[in-house]
Amino acid sequence: MRPPKSRTWARRGITPVIRVRGAGSASVSVAGMACYRPGFRARLLYRIHQYRGRKGEKKAFAWTEYRDMIVAAHHQLPGGNIVLVWDNLNVHTSKELRAWAGDQPWLRTFQLPSYAPDLNPVEGIWSSLKRGPLANVAFTGPAHLLQILKTGLRKIQYRPGLINGCLAETGLHLEEY
Repeated sequence: MRPPKSRTWARRGITPVIRVRGAGSASVSVAGMACYRPGFRARLLYRIHQYRGRKGEKKAFAWTEYRDMIVAAHHQLPGGNIVLVWDNLNVHTSKELRAWAGDQPWLRTFQLPSYAPDLNPVEGIWSSLKRGPLANVAFTGPAHLLQILKTGLRKIQYRPGLINGCLAETGLHLEEY
């Protein structure tokens, strides 16, 4: 809910002021998968987790939610086999998720080096989202943030060239396994 820092203009000697409501305790997390297959259009699959600050509510994604997203990707994508490239988020490296992934014959996982956002195509998608629909917006509340976020992600989903560009920027290439 905190607005991103950005540049603006104003008359000389007059500092521009943007009023923002209190911080609140709500937060929104997004998990995404950029899906590539030679001969098919690139796809973006995502899930949104909203934390409302209620007692007993999870603040972020659990390993079961990542598992469910991977299973949904397996059902939605033609061809069946999935090669998953993880970053080093602590949930991605949890023993439960690694054990589950090891039991799936259609799933093969690779771990990125410790800090390598330049090798992760999804980071390019988040950057595009932040520079596009989320840029210079003072959100009125969590509902407004969710609305803009979903609209922006939907627009990116319909632009496979942008998703392909995020892969090209990493310098990685596709190979059949």
